[in-house]
Amino acid sequence: MATSLISGIVANEYDASCITACDIDTDKLERLARDFGISTSADSRVAIRGAEVVILAVKPQVMQAVCEPLADIDSARDCLYISIAAGIREREINRWLGGNRAVIRCMPNTPALIRLGATGMYANPLVSNAQKQLAQAILAAVGITVWVDQEGELDAVTAISGSGPAYFFYFIELLQQAGKKLGLKEDTARLLAQQTALGAASMVKNGNVVELRAQVTSKNGTTEQAILSFQQNDLASLVDRATRAAYDRSVELAQQFGEQ
Repeated sequence: MATSLISGIVANEYDASCITACDIDTDKLERLARDFGISTSADSRVAIRGAEVVILAVKPQVMQAVCEPLADIDSARDCLYISIAAGIREREINRWLGGNRAVIRCMPNTPALIRLGATGMYANPLVSNAQKQLAQAILAAVGITVWVDQEGELDAVTAISGSGPAYFFYFIELLQQAGKKLGLKEDTARLLAQQTALGAASMVKNGNVVELRAQVTSKNGTTEQAILSFQQNDLASLVDRATRAAYDRSVELAQQFGEQ
């Protein structure tokens, strides 16, 4: 995700020389410097010197270890910290950074890799309007952004868009398998399922999903029979239960990290 953000920011003509990436993997840093022309450092305390924004693009399990060494750096007190780690509350990040920090939590998703991401964003009270606008500009480099008023809403964002791509991948997978069972060759079923998903998603951007479904669902036609089968088998409740399970797990992970 960090690479995607760097790629998107640089593509938006932001000065690459003003970006510094930090990682313990020196090979990765060399690739980033070569591919994007940015600065790199293996020392996080050095990397954030003079920074206006620090993006914490690390796994939740190492967030505490990454944040705590930055807590006593005076020049970093006025930074905006943007976390894209799932499950860790702003309160914990703030505490690990030494307190009284401007922190924004983001929940991006994997289509950010191709700049078609969807990111939910929450800002703590110490984030200024100018900092919110800056953060939005950064994340908009890889897709759309939406703000939520309460941090707990990010658990719902996780359940819908954060985990959502996998739901669609799974449905496409099931369509491919159904096509094979109906007699299609594997490659044919795969291409048809993939292109159908791509086309439908593209149409949704400029239309209403309910109206689009009605337009393709002719009375007594083939599509109507499939939709009726979905309804009779209570697909709506299945989706509700699945997204609730993702939501509950997001809440659970936040509680676990908060106990550390």
